[in-house]
Amino acid sequence: MTNGAVKKASEKEPKLPKARKDMTKAEYILLQMKRTWVGYIMVLPFLVMFIAFTVVPVVLSILLSFTNFNMLQWPDFVGFDNFVRLFLDDDLFVRAFQYTMIFAVAVGPASYILSFLVAWFINELPPKVRAFVTFIFYGPSISGNAYLVWQLLFQGDIYGYVNGWLLKMGFITKPILFFTDANYIVPLCIVVALWTSLGTSFLAFIAGLQGVDRSLYEAGAIDGVKNRWQELWYITLPSMRQILLFGAVLSITSSFGFGGIVTALCGRPPTNYVGYTLQHHLEEYMTTRFEFGYASAISLVLFFLMIGANVLVQKLLAKVGQ
Repeated sequence: MTNGAVKKASEKEPKLPKARKDMTKAEYILLQMKRTWVGYIMVLPFLVMFIAFTVVPVVLSILLSFTNFNMLQWPDFVGFDNFVRLFLDDDLFVRAFQYTMIFAVAVGPASYILSFLVAWFINELPPKVRAFVTFIFYGPSISGNAYLVWQLLFQGDIYGYVNGWLLKMGFITKPILFFTDANYIVPLCIVVALWTSLGTSFLAFIAGLQGVDRSLYEAGAIDGVKNRWQELWYITLPSMRQILLFGAVLSITSSFGFGGIVTALCGRPPTNYVGYTLQHHLEEYMTTRFEFGYASAISLVLFFLMIGANVLVQKLLAKVGQ
């Protein structure tokens, strides 16, 4: 073969791509941001609001927790004195911590499981019936102070329905002051909290159940899934893991922020500080005593409690379907 023929043959062969220097992670992110700059512009208003009203207050609260600040003077740095005072010199904080954990353990998991089971039941109903039943269960959580109807039921005189029935049937001889009796405050507040717990997480569970791919159930039947409980564990729950996490975050927030119901039903503070929570303690030092440094320390403890509960729930949900 002549040199001309070799040259023509080599020209017909495809050229190999030239090696280039690999991009760093920062360069790659910058490139992707340039390509999708329109999306960043659309997200910018929310990002600004989120930073201004969520990130900045959290950071300021962390900084103020190490100071003595009363809104009238410049913050005075005191180190860990607020936290030492909390755990070693504040008996009300210890009591509030105990009742917060009681409400969180009793209301959080129970409301979470109840929301899912009710959503699972409603999901099996016909569409028209499902819409009506969803409204019935969701109604108490969107009716503002609807739980105040419990004040009428457990009113502390003969005009309260429960006292009236108990007196008529001869179980008691005088009315019970339910919301001022230390023996009844915690159980009644837990019951009322569960009654109003079917909120946003409940609707999210219904939406998640509606979004599960039905073909997965057919594939599961072929693979050996035999009953509805196995479908729930191996197919339904893994398919809506993100929605389960969303509902868990809402349940954690509401259970650790428990206090509004106690205040509405039992007053503030409740009798002998039974049912007194960290939210009450925080409101006491923020809105009455104006000790913002100490209040920030309380909020920081509550914040880390929620973070710890969130991490625990994530680890538990990671085992779903295994």
